Amino acid sequence: MTISPTPAALRQKLYEDMSPLNLTPLWEVLHALVPPQPNTPCVAAHWSYEQIKPFLKRSGEAITAEEAVRRVLILENPALRGQSAITQSLYAGLQLILPGEVAPSHRHTQSALRFIVEGQGAYTAVDGERTTMHPGDFIITPSWTWHDHGNEVQEPVVWLDGLDIPMIRFFDAGFAENAPLKSQPVERTEGSSFARYGHNMAPVRGDVPFGMTSPIFSYPYTRSREALHAMERSAPLDAYDGFKLRYINPATGGSPMPTLATFMQHLPAGFDGKAWRQTDGAVYSVVEGSGIAYIDSPQGLVRFPFEARDHFVVPSWQSLRLQSTSGCVLFSYSDRPVHQALGIHREERLS
Repeated sequence: MTISPTPAALRQKLYEDMSPLNLTPLWEVLHALVPPQPNTPCVAAHWSYEQIKPFLKRSGEAITAEEAVRRVLILENPALRGQSAITQSLYAGLQLILPGEVAPSHRHTQSALRFIVEGQGAYTAVDGERTTMHPGDFIITPSWTWHDHGNEVQEPVVWLDGLDIPMIRFFDAGFAENAPLKSQPVERTEGSSFARYGHNMAPVRGDVPFGMTSPIFSYPYTRSREALHAMERSAPLDAYDGFKLRYINPATGGSPMPTLATFMQHLPAGFDGKAWRQTDGAVYSVVEGSGIAYIDSPQGLVRFPFEARDHFVVPSWQSLRLQSTSGCVLFSYSDRPVHQALGIHREERLS
């Protein structure tokens, strides 16, 4: 009497026999590959600036900006340790530059933003133009542009670096190059890019200099704050966002960078917001004031009290609710432009 192998045994033998040909069965992993809703491995996390600041100081004592090329403490997602990522597509880090230092000039395919956290008077140079840094300023380093940073004042300056490093790594499209000179030659006066493109006008002839990236590489906080104040005087309060604006590329009306969207929002005193979620994970930097972020994740509800200069991350499709007794201003960035370009972006406002 012949005993037929069980279906489980047949499958196991099939898997073993085809494995040397680098074949695997889809039916064993289908539900993980195509889940009913986003199932990110990332977790919500919060970084207190007061806790981080001593380590920034120690990093300044341990290595120079020139030795490090970029003296940065990476904000790693607790669930992605060792991957230099705050979400699966985004990078975040806090960079320190001390008086008299220069972070040498280089360029790379990764797009970068700088959001100034503490100190003022240092500079970033991009493609022959410098801009002076002030707290709350949003500064862009377009893909494949020469850039260096320097500090000619007498106080340390710290800023948030936001890049699409994990995204570029996913596409295996990363290139980088060091410049022969530590500091690039300054070829244009400070503010010249804003003069050409920052007044809802543009030069009659000539293409925008950075392709799909905004021709304005510095968005001063004074202007952003003024816009929020004007919105507060003239627009109704949004129950989810307070008063929120997105930065734009004036040449296209779209996001300032092809891979990164940036936002600034003001929560007035007494704000108790409603919860919402989005497919694009977002990184927040607290500019002014204090509040509480409530994030509903698969691990349960987490509560992050925050104050000025703190940072926190909200992973994909985890709901966020914001609350502020005294009022606050928040800067944030996400990978929304890529979601929108692929037609996969989704947002849900919860009642």
